[in-house]
Amino acid sequence: MALNPKIFKSYDIRGIYPDELDEETAFKIGQAYAQITKAETILVGRDMRIGSPELSKAVIEGVLSQGVNVYDTGMISCDGVYFGVGKTYDAGVYITASHNPKEYNGMKFPIHGSSGMKWLRGAELYEFMRDKTFAVASGKGKLIERDITPEYIEHVLSFADLKKIRPLKIVIDAGNGMAGKIAPLLFKKLPGEIIPLNFTLDGTFPGHPSNPLLPESQVEISKKVVETRADFGIIMDGDTDRLFFVTEKGDFIRADVTLILLAKHFLKHNPGVGIAYNLICSRAVRERIAEWGGRPLRAAVGYVNVAEAMRNGQGIMSGEVSAHYAFRDNYYADSGFIALMILISLISEENRKLSDIMEGLNPYFRLDEINFKTDKMQEIIAAAREKFKDGQQNELDGLTVEYKDWWLNIRPSNTEPLLRITIEAETKEIAAEKEKEVRKFLEENL
Repeated sequence: MALNPKIFKSYDIRGIYPDELDEETAFKIGQAYAQITKAETILVGRDMRIGSPELSKAVIEGVLSQGVNVYDTGMISCDGVYFGVGKTYDAGVYITASHNPKEYNGMKFPIHGSSGMKWLRGAELYEFMRDKTFAVASGKGKLIERDITPEYIEHVLSFADLKKIRPLKIVIDAGNGMAGKIAPLLFKKLPGEIIPLNFTLDGTFPGHPSNPLLPESQVEISKKVVETRADFGIIMDGDTDRLFFVTEKGDFIRADVTLILLAKHFLKHNPGVGIAYNLICSRAVRERIAEWGGRPLRAAVGYVNVAEAMRNGQGIMSGEVSAHYAFRDNYYADSGFIALMILISLISEENRKLSDIMEGLNPYFRLDEINFKTDKMQEIIAAAREKFKDGQQNELDGLTVEYKDWWLNIRPSNTEPLLRITIEAETKEIAAEKEKEVRKFLEENL
């Protein structure tokens, strides 16, 4: 199979298995990754998706063919591989398509660095390998099987003072993803009770889609939290790098509001630290961070960009609307389970219901993201620059325009041929009024 350029994304690799991403391509990717990283040891892990065992085996063979040693850790969460690479191994490959539909599979590429974790972007890998062939090395690398899960679990637990954690009742919806394996191991060492939903590992996702943001994915957990009178609930995507929290009332917490909660905990224990956020997070994020004595670190959209902003700004954590939360002490990598440990610590310390802790943190009204398919992205952004020239403008990622009582961001998607628009205002009425204005502007320019 010839290389399909469309599977090499801004951050990673994702494509339909096996039509767009098959074992032959995976073997070539393994060869190229060994060459571009110049690694001596590469850690390989995978999730439970259809094709993950086969793709993992092919990547491993590709790496070994270049004389590079492979440590195969088998089925593990995404942040488990991040931990291993951050602490021990030169580089890693994790086989997953994260929250994509069941037809997809893919890969992520963490690299060990002296100043924390870095990632090889899919687009960079494609440019490196597109016109190359890789000869088999004279000496094949060694394959070592090593389960790093127990060590990873201890690392996650280190983010909380276990003596201060209260016994809580928590509903966990694994979505038939890797949380079904990791959560029971983690909670063996924690007080309280977990109520499991969809813990069976199954790459066809029979419980609900792997994307927690879809309304059909949220119904079951909201109902179960209320029905069991749980303290709160969490729902994770397939590889566990993202999670969303649900209050004891069954209400979903938007991810940037969760970021405010996590920032509150970190700033209480680490005064003056930097917290990174992406520019489509609520205005309340930077306001609360500053109010509590922290340093808001603004970044472009994308977990790689936000993690880099945290590292470059000497921050302690980062977060974004898509629910990626990364941590300095996790080698600047994201982890859903570490975010969970921080929230458990916060609730234990405050000894209040989650909905009470959240009250008043975000006074603004934010609309759902508007998406337009167009091939005139730059022309529309240029027109928006002129139309909204009376506002305060910033071009870090697309165009952000701020006014006293509302703001908007217009940016090209990094993963799809879409123009994405975010609007937030002081009231629901102002947001509705500005949405009409922005939609009219888009229709005129499309």
